[in-house]
Amino acid sequence: MVAIDQIKQLREETAASVTDCRNALEEAKGDFGKAKEIIKKRGKDIAGKKSCRQTSQGIIESYIHPNKKVGVLLELNCETDFVAKSQDFQNLAHELCLQVAAMGEEIPLLEQPWIKDSSKTIKDLIDEFIGKVGENVIVKRFIRYDI
Repeated sequence: MVAIDQIKQLREETAASVTDCRNALEEAKGDFGKAKEIIKKRGKDIAGKKSCRQTSQGIIESYIHPNKKVGVLLELNCETDFVAKSQDFQNLAHELCLQVAAMGEEIPLLEQPWIKDSSKTIKDLIDEFIGKVGENVIVKRFIRYDI
């Protein structure tokens, strides 16, 4: 049997459902690191299955750096208005704006290491979100302005 504390910690670190966390820990025989990898792989599998779905809803997010010399506009699309209006989706859009503002355009956005956790790429971040909400999510377009 898996300890509740492990499930809680895995849920906090991965944002996966309680059931997914429990199943991953059982499959990993209590090995926390292995369970985390199982959840990550499942998220990528789900994202792969969702990638062909149409994304007709979404939001446009903006970010202006405090020095007023860098700005970003980003269109992030998903399948339903319900997800587009969620705080998690809006947070993802904001994180992507911060990424574009910080990193510029030397490396394609999806291949860039995330500025808040270099062990993840932006594609990994989006795939984890897709695994969490069960909808396709795409970065439709963005532009970075700088002086």
